[in-house]
Amino acid sequence: MRHDEDNQQIAEAWRHNRSYLVDLAFRMLGDIGEAEDVVQEAFSRLIRADMDDIDDERGWLVVVTSRLCLDHIRSARSRRQRPFDLGATDSRLVGSAPGAVDPADRVTLDDSVRIALLVVLEHLSPAERVAYVLHDIFQMPFATIAKTVGKTVPACRQLARRARLKIEEADSPGRLHVGPTEHRLVTEKFIAACADGDLDGLLEVLDPAVSGTIDIRPDLVTSGAADVARTTLSYWGRRGTLVSQPAGENTTILAFLDRQLTAAFLLTFGDGRITKIHGVADPTKLAFLQDQLVAQR
Repeated sequence: MRHDEDNQQIAEAWRHNRSYLVDLAFRMLGDIGEAEDVVQEAFSRLIRADMDDIDDERGWLVVVTSRLCLDHIRSARSRRQRPFDLGATDSRLVGSAPGAVDPADRVTLDDSVRIALLVVLEHLSPAERVAYVLHDIFQMPFATIAKTVGKTVPACRQLARRARLKIEEADSPGRLHVGPTEHRLVTEKFIAACADGDLDGLLEVLDPAVSGTIDIRPDLVTSGAADVARTTLSYWGRRGTLVSQPAGENTTILAFLDRQLTAAFLLTFGDGRITKIHGVADPTKLAFLQDQLVAQR
């Protein structure tokens, strides 16, 4: 009986926390396959743990997932043994697809997505990256971060501060903007609702007058929360993996199927809800974004 209760508890933890943890891991690792593998390992450890000793399953999983990410980052850094050079990375990315993306699309995609990924992933030390993502983006307390990185709370405060300063000092026109906490929470609910195929949950975060558009069909506009929610779930309900990236005052969601980038969505917010969803599905633009994800690893 105890075994059955534990299995049910773990199944519920998976349903409620997996999408959140993959989003968190992706922010640190920048690779959807690695993020999913790390979260899978975290749940494997949860299965082997004594559930009676765990008061807060999400908190426990956040610490374990973050530690696994930190180990992975350190291992990757030691394998590469190369200095951080954001400018060189930018040049490599721009050169990877010359003339393939319209300048207007570079403003939307290049500055928003590349800087959000690369300033954090390439310009910070492993511990700084973890402290920054956990505290500044996911609003985790420093006590939790201290458990993750194995340092004192004051040391973790300093790590986050140094990360913030490096990002602010980065010579880039599209510096990373975390965005309001409210937007992150709405985005988290949006991703969770898609993962669960939860129509009511999706309607909660959509403005009644929300509109949906996609670049490959500029003449097609979906209007109203009910229609936008149903359309979104018809493509992404319980399918693939969605992760978020801050993009100025808005948020970009990257959508993966079988670990391949399949679409990107730019979310616009107003009064605590999503007022517009613009989809990017053009293969050329997605190839440009995929090149960025590959190049930053």
